Amino acid sequence: MTQILNNIKPKGSTIFKTLFGIIAFALFALFVSKSVFYAEPGYIYHVRTVLGSEEVVTDVGYKFFPLGRYNSWKRAMTVQAIQQSQSARIKVISRAANNVNAESDSNNASANLAPLNIMFLDQVDAYAEATVRFSIPSDEESFLQLAHEYRSPENLLRTALMPAFKETLQANASLMTAEDYYSGSRTEFNSEFENQMSQGIYLVKRNEIETRASKQARASANASLGTDQEQYGEGSKTIFVVQKLLDKNGLPRRKRQRFVDFGITVVSALVTEMRPNKKFVERMQLKQKASADRAIAREQRVQEEEQRLLAIARGEREVAERQAKAKVEQIQKTTEAETDKQLAITNANKLKAQAGISKDTAEINFEKAKIEAQTIRTLAEAEAYQKQVILEADNALAQKLDAEIQIQRLWAQAFAQRKVPTTVFGGSGNGSGQSGAPVGSDAEVKAFMQMLTLDAAKRLNYQREINTAQ
Repeated sequence: MTQILNNIKPKGSTIFKTLFGIIAFALFALFVSKSVFYAEPGYIYHVRTVLGSEEVVTDVGYKFFPLGRYNSWKRAMTVQAIQQSQSARIKVISRAANNVNAESDSNNASANLAPLNIMFLDQVDAYAEATVRFSIPSDEESFLQLAHEYRSPENLLRTALMPAFKETLQANASLMTAEDYYSGSRTEFNSEFENQMSQGIYLVKRNEIETRASKQARASANASLGTDQEQYGEGSKTIFVVQKLLDKNGLPRRKRQRFVDFGITVVSALVTEMRPNKKFVERMQLKQKASADRAIAREQRVQEEEQRLLAIARGEREVAERQAKAKVEQIQKTTEAETDKQLAITNANKLKAQAGISKDTAEINFEKAKIEAQTIRTLAEAEAYQKQVILEADNALAQKLDAEIQIQRLWAQAFAQRKVPTTVFGGSGNGSGQSGAPVGSDAEVKAFMQMLTLDAAKRLNYQREINTAQ
């Protein structure tokens, strides 16, 4: 029995350790899941820890917040009024604030509205489609002030950005009439909308002004008045003028946008579509038709005038053709004569030019030969001067030595090739021959060659001795 208990005890201890490890791992995973999140690009995070501290996270990557909470705010929020289904008049598309994935199609912190009904200055209503993109501040102080005031992006959209969007679009429509908008002021309307979204709404005053028509219609009921008929019909009309209220500096007064105080800026404001009411469209169509009819009548009048001018032009054309034909013949004869004259002048100029070229060529050749002769002369003088300098430097020692070597070589060759008897008997003055006569002995030849050598050295005029003093 004791052995059995001893066998069971280690097994129970192993199970306990395993359960403890699983529980510890689960607690650690829970702690990590509640303390670590990944900051996506394009978002700013408002982090609150359990210790009551706050932090603004703007960079991308994993962030640690021990058992705290955080809200994700898009750096740019969009409010737009576009055509959508009747059941979705106002729809704020948002996702859970703590479950953001920038790579998915997230519309967090964006609001889609139905097209807004606005009223132009001339009491014409229309449905407008527009888009405004806001940028929230990224510095810590401004962002924390914004987060404390609105607590979430949805509250910011619902209580600040969307009301400002609606109010500004409606106020912008009251600055001009629908006719002005569709008559060329569309870009001005869009520019004023972006201006008022960024800088504030103009404070304006609407005035009714009565003006008289510049052209008055005249009646013809009273024949006794002749051409001085009385005017009839409405000669005046009432127009509405919006005047911007100015401050003491002469600048327009504005109603400041509330969201600007929190560092929010307008990135872009676009008016993409404007659909007026049906009656205005019909009125514009009638006006367009009347304008087209006037244009057609004007074109017909122009056409008749063109036909009249065409008939006149045809007659003038026939006269001009006859005159042109005669003129062409005259011009042709004149041109031929002028051509012959020009050909003769051209040939003469050609011969003159050839003669000038030949003359210039001869002069060039003469100058060239002259330069070549001067060059040869200069080279010869330079060579002579060089030889003279060399000769003066050593008294033509090299040439003299070369001459002496040649002389010695000739004498040596002559001496080597001389024909003498095998045995030569020399004699003195007492011999049988003439007294003192040479007999061609080697001593005599040697003496003779020395004499010739001395004579050659004398004639070469140089000293053979080496001056040891120098």
